[in-house]
Amino acid sequence: MIVGALIDAGVPLAEIRGALGSLSIDEQAVWTERVQRAGVGATKFQVRGEEADRGPEGSAPHVHHHAHDHDHGHAHAVATHSHVHRTLDDIYTLIDRSSLSAAGKDRAKALFTRLGDVEGGIHGTPREKVHLHEVGALDSIVDIVGAVHALELIGADRIVASPINVGSGSIRSSHGLYPVPAPATTKLLEGAPIYAGPQRAEMVTPTGALLVTSYANAYGTIPAMTLKQVGYGAGARDFDDSPNVLRVLIGDADSTAPSHSVVVIEAEIDDMNPQIFGVLMDRLLAGGALDVFYTAIQMKKSRPGTLLSVIAPPQAREALTSTIFRETTTIGVRYSETRRECLDRETVTVTTRFGDVRFKVARRNGEVLNASPEFDDCVRLSEQARVSVKEIQAAVKAWLDSRSS
Repeated sequence: MIVGALIDAGVPLAEIRGALGSLSIDEQAVWTERVQRAGVGATKFQVRGEEADRGPEGSAPHVHHHAHDHDHGHAHAVATHSHVHRTLDDIYTLIDRSSLSAAGKDRAKALFTRLGDVEGGIHGTPREKVHLHEVGALDSIVDIVGAVHALELIGADRIVASPINVGSGSIRSSHGLYPVPAPATTKLLEGAPIYAGPQRAEMVTPTGALLVTSYANAYGTIPAMTLKQVGYGAGARDFDDSPNVLRVLIGDADSTAPSHSVVVIEAEIDDMNPQIFGVLMDRLLAGGALDVFYTAIQMKKSRPGTLLSVIAPPQAREALTSTIFRETTTIGVRYSETRRECLDRETVTVTTRFGDVRFKVARRNGEVLNASPEFDDCVRLSEQARVSVKEIQAAVKAWLDSRSS
């Protein structure tokens, strides 16, 4: 679905075929089809699976049958085929034979190394002895290598993913019947925002989880951009109630618009020892909060209370909510996702007659809008020079005035 969406957005199929090199076997091993998914036109990326090898007397070996009550996230031209159980070294050899760039080969190997570590941890097997099953088959290797090359061609500076619908129900794999998401998928999704949609199907596979979590710089709503291209990649199934597609939006970041997605967590507190508020703020900031502040409010029955407000990256919401419940007396929180705009910031060191002072310099579109000295540095210099803090600040202002004149 990822490769299909990127091809739909403009990446030439010929480029994917070229990068795959010897992986593609022949020209017919990789192709695309135009399909409809709940009324949405999308590109379905097709990969021919590996045919079952015949036994000594021409008998067929054990064949793994894909359960069709789930969507693998990569397409198969045939419903039944054998899965070759490759080791990581086998896969590295295949990647080396591809026509990926040197950086692309390193990226693809790193992806499979991460996958091997996850599979090894689940099954208690050293990485070098792990045999990758479904994701070790040729079609899955093509999916990953193709996605690496397509994303390299696009050259995106930043990739943002929406919260991930993992689906529900159960799937049958080579190890037996597992709940959705499967163990490897669940491990790969650690740190990413997920939810169970209404579909009783596997909506995210290990391959998809590996690619999304390895490439996404952030998770949340669509970032501010000038939209250039849109692509839809189709899954194998066609649900009645929603399009089974993955959408990719490609554009230029809008530097004048809000570009950061944040979550605001709030809780009202009126029955807590006020000494705890200081500890709470320290622990929330240590846990990833961008800002924490308190507001005096009037609560039910005219009781004075405190509104706790926490601004944080969306991926930190669950951990920070747990901290709030553990450290305070509140029995409920509310949260909402919003956007914030920040000036470009850097810290520079300037030399005054009293010593060095760090400055926080803030710019917008290259123009300096704010420059303020670190107050702790001003205090330190005032103690060393035995002068007042405001005298240090005056010296700093004189330095700023000399630079602007």
